[in-house]
Amino acid sequence: MRAIPVRLDWFALLCAIVGSSGARGQAPTPTPGQNVNMVAGRKFPGGDPFLQRQNEPSLALSTRNPLHMLAGANDYRTVDLPNLGDQLPNGGTLTGDAWLGLFKSFNGGQTWQSTLIPGYPQDQTQDVPTEILLHIERAGDRLFPGRGWVGALGRKLRIEAFSIRPLERIAPTDIEFKGFLPRGGETQWVQGGVMCGTRGRRLPLIGFAVRMAPQLAGRFDVIYQGSFFGGGISSPYRNGQPCRAAAADDPLEAINVRIVGRTTDPDRAPPAG
Repeated sequence: MRAIPVRLDWFALLCAIVGSSGARGQAPTPTPGQNVNMVAGRKFPGGDPFLQRQNEPSLALSTRNPLHMLAGANDYRTVDLPNLGDQLPNGGTLTGDAWLGLFKSFNGGQTWQSTLIPGYPQDQTQDVPTEILLHIERAGDRLFPGRGWVGALGRKLRIEAFSIRPLERIAPTDIEFKGFLPRGGETQWVQGGVMCGTRGRRLPLIGFAVRMAPQLAGRFDVIYQGSFFGGGISSPYRNGQPCRAAAADDPLEAINVRIVGRTTDPDRAPPAG
C-alpha cells in the first residue's frame, strides 16, 4: 500500500484548538484600570527632565511575592542632557542615544521607582568595592565579593552573623553596621572588619542596618536590601535605616549592600538597584 503524505497545517490546528476552547467557555473580559506613570516627575535621574520616550519594555513578577515587579525598557531620558563626550572635532555634537531604564514596583504596580542602569554617559556615581563575610547556619563562614546578592537567596539558610570590609577608597573604620535579633534583641554598632552577630548559637539575624561613619556621611550613601524567609526581598533602605521583614522574627537569608559615592549635587540620590 502506498503511503499518502500528510501536510500539517499549524494555523488550522491552532484555530481548531482556540475554537474548541471557546466553545467550552469564554475567557473573562479584562477590566482596565487607571493609567500609572512608571516614570514620575522631571528630576533626573529618577524622573525624565524632557519628557522623553521609553519603549520596548519587558516586565517580570516575583514568584515569591507577585506585588514585586521589575521592568526594563529602552530609555531616552538622557538624550537631551549635556555630555562632555558628545563634542566632535569639527565643532558639532553627537546625537544622544538611549540607555537601559530600570523600573521597580513593590505594591503591584500602583507606584513605581525608575532610574537608569549605572554607566550612562552622565553617571557620576561610583560604587566602593567590598567583600562580605557571612556566617550561615550549617555552612559556617563564607566570604563573598560584595556585588549583588550574597548569602543563600531563596534557600532558607539563616544568616547568623556578617561583616563588611571596604577594599578601596575608604577604610574599614569608615563603615558601621548592626544586626537585629529575635525577640527584640539587637547588637551594638560595629566597624568594618568586625563580625556582627553570633556563631554556632542557632540565633539568626532578623534584620540589619549599615551606615557611614560620621566623618564620611556627607560623601557616601549606603543602600541595602534583605531577603527574608517569609517576607521575601525588602524594599531598599539607606544610611542606617533598619532593614527588617514586616513579620516578627523572620530570619534573614541574603543581603545586598552598595556603598556609593555621592555626586556634587546633594539633591541627586543614587539609584537603589
